[in-house]
Amino acid sequence: MDYAALAQQIKAWGRELGFQQVGICDIDLHDHEAPLQAWLDAGYHGEMAWMARHGMMRARPAELLPGTIRVISVRMDYLPPNAQFASNLNTPTHGYVSRYALGRDYHKLVRKQLTLLAQKIEHEVGKLGYRPFVDSAPILERPLAQKAGLGWTGKHSLIINPNAGSWFFLGELLVDIPLPVDTAAINQCGKCVACQTACPTQAIVADGIVDARRCISYLTIEFDGVIPEKFRRAIGNRIYGCDDCQLVCPWNRHTPLTEEVDFHRRHSFDNPNLCDYFSWSEAQFLKQMEGSPIRRIGHWQWLRNIAIALGNAPYSPSIVTALTARLGEHNVLDEHIHWALAEQQQKATQALPFQATSQQMRLIRIVEKGLPRDA
Repeated sequence: MDYAALAQQIKAWGRELGFQQVGICDIDLHDHEAPLQAWLDAGYHGEMAWMARHGMMRARPAELLPGTIRVISVRMDYLPPNAQFASNLNTPTHGYVSRYALGRDYHKLVRKQLTLLAQKIEHEVGKLGYRPFVDSAPILERPLAQKAGLGWTGKHSLIINPNAGSWFFLGELLVDIPLPVDTAAINQCGKCVACQTACPTQAIVADGIVDARRCISYLTIEFDGVIPEKFRRAIGNRIYGCDDCQLVCPWNRHTPLTEEVDFHRRHSFDNPNLCDYFSWSEAQFLKQMEGSPIRRIGHWQWLRNIAIALGNAPYSPSIVTALTARLGEHNVLDEHIHWALAEQQQKATQALPFQATSQQMRLIRIVEKGLPRDA
């Protein structure tokens, strides 16, 4: 078998299947074990217990699939042409959704294409030991991507490609054939610290190290508890994820837009009015988010995130009414609603004293005291 020729064929097949880049690397991640353990020991994984559950398996691909000697790492661009980039971050009554989540869930699509790639390889070589992954197993996908030449690990911990920035998904295909490996990417961040200074909650604690407990993406997606009050104002109108570190990255100035229709912005986000989103019933949420990665956080967590955004919005009687109407549905949600109402009250009395009617002010005070709404 001419494995050098096969490697080139694999990359061609990958492009045909919709991947913008395909790289190959070995499975030696020994140098990443100590940093991974230090990150876990520092508690930077927050309540993501699954990050620590498998120990050092993340740095040992052969433990996931015995016999593995190579990893085929792939990149699929996702920035949609109708993403609006960061425009609605400046519209406090609109909700900001991380650009990766504007379309359909990427997991199934990327995994399907990886499986098709594996089948093409198997047809060529005969029996093939393989296993595809897309955020679906304990594996250090970013170090593998860097070893495979897809890009380097930026100071925000994401992979940066010099031609594509960082707006892309990663996937891995573990195989048991001795393909030639690609040259690892070299870090080109230099002295730039744009991502670190732009982070609203200072979650990037060192080069390439993120404290998830401070990260808005973690807080609004992975964390299902009470969001610490010290981070709520910094969250602003971000109701699912945060892209600030990518939005300011110089390497993203010329990011290519995706041609994959599944990643284009769905119509549910055409008019992202916070009060409209907050009014959705669970059935409406499930229907509107069908096929979206947002669906997995569930309805009440969606409402929790929006409650914070409503608290951060300028004072409005309609916001007070919307918040009050959902009290009593969920204990954790109630805590965020009370905070949001207090924020609205402060803005009503300090910034817009004549726009808050006596009835609205009375309603806010009643709610903040924890009294029945009909008191």
